[in-house]
Amino acid sequence: MNASPVVFADRMLSLGLARVSEAAAMASYKLVGRGDEKAADQAAVNAMRDQLNLLDIKGTVVIGEGERDEAPMLFIGEEVGTGHGPEVDIALDPLEGTTLTAKDMPNALTVIALAPRGTLLHAPDVYMDKLAIGPGFARDVVSLEMSPSERIAALAGARGCKTDDITVCVLERPRHEEMIAEIRSTGAAIRLITDGDVAGIIHTAEALRTGIDMYMGAGGAPEGVLAAAALKCMGGQMWGRLLFRNDDERGRAAKAGITDFDRVYARDDLVTADVIFAATGVTDGSILAGLKREPGWIETETLLMRSKSGSVRRITYRNPTSRVGL
Repeated sequence: MNASPVVFADRMLSLGLARVSEAAAMASYKLVGRGDEKAADQAAVNAMRDQLNLLDIKGTVVIGEGERDEAPMLFIGEEVGTGHGPEVDIALDPLEGTTLTAKDMPNALTVIALAPRGTLLHAPDVYMDKLAIGPGFARDVVSLEMSPSERIAALAGARGCKTDDITVCVLERPRHEEMIAEIRSTGAAIRLITDGDVAGIIHTAEALRTGIDMYMGAGGAPEGVLAAAALKCMGGQMWGRLLFRNDDERGRAAKAGITDFDRVYARDDLVTADVIFAATGVTDGSILAGLKREPGWIETETLLMRSKSGSVRRITYRNPTSRVGL
C-alpha cells in the first residue's frame, strides 16, 4: 500500500517561515547604512538558509539568488529543509533592497514565500511588465493591454473618484520616463521608488494605509512571483508579462519551462495554490517598521500571511542581542 501524501500544513509551517524572515533581517542589522550591499545580502542569505534547514520540509528554491554557478547558496534548484515533511516550492529574496539597506533608505525587507511543489512560476531572471491594484474591484477592471492613462481612468471610475485622486507607484528608471509623463498628464500622483518593487506592489493591497492605489512598470520577474504571493494572501489583482531583450534571455525562459513568451500571467497563474508569505522590515518603511535596537534587545516587525485563511498577522519580535551576536 502506498503511503499517503504529506499534506501542506500551512498553519503549522507559518511561524517557522516567520522565523526564517526574522533571522535574515537580524543578520543584516550591523550592515544597515554601511555602504556594503554584497556583505548585507550575504549575511541575510546565510541566516535565511540556516533557518530554512531547520524546517520539516522537502524544499526546493525556485526563486532565489540566481543560477547555481552564480550563487553559492540559495541558488535556484537548491534543496533545503530537514528532508522530512511536505514537498514545497520556495521563492525568496533574502534582502529585497540591498541598496536601500546599504544607504539606510526606507522599505528594505527580507521576503520569503512557500507553497506546495509545482505551484510557483519558475520565473527566469528577466524583466516583467507588472500591473497591480488592491482588493475590492471587479475582475480585470484594468489590464496590461490598456495604456497607463486608460488604466488610471478605469481605476478612478471603479473607485468613483477623479483621476487626480489616484496615486501610482513606479520604479524610478530611465525606461519609465514616457510612462511617468503619461501618468502625470492624467493628473494622477506618482510615488517614485528607487528599489524594492515587491514592497511597491504590496503597497496597493493596503491603499488606505500606504496611499498607493496602483503599481505599474517593468521590474524583475522573480520579484513578480513574490509580489503575487503577497497579493494572493492580502487580496488584490496583479498581471505580469515577461520582457526579453535578447535571445539569451529567451533561452533562460525556455530553460525555466516557459513556452509562451507573450503570455500575460494573472496573479493566480504566478501562484497557483495556497501560499504562506513572510516579510520582515530591515529599514523603516510604509509597510513595516525597520530593525530597532535598545539596551539588551533587538526588535523586528514581520508580516506573516496565509492565503488559505486570508489571515494577515503583524508580529513584533524582541530577541536578546546576546543570542544573535550583537
